[in-house]
Amino acid sequence: MTHYSVIPMEVIFEGFDAFSPQYLEVEVDGFMMQIEPLSGYQARIVRLYSCNPQDYLNEHYTPGSIISYQPQLGVNSAR
Repeated sequence: MTHYSVIPMEVIFEGFDAFSPQYLEVEVDGFMMQIEPLSGYQARIVRLYSCNPQDYLNEHYTPGSIISYQPQLGVNSAR
């Protein structure tokens, strides 16, 4: 990648190394996906996990879309 600018590279890429997003893997409406929580009950879709090509044509679950979800606690039923 070539970047031409009068701004020094140190200023442009400041904080780049400190970026560490928190991703979660969830199932929403039968679709397994990786999301990035934004705030409250909203998240941005990072990627879908599916072997079915038709799932990637669903416009509601394209990467970058904002969805609402409810985080759920894992319940251990083996006692």
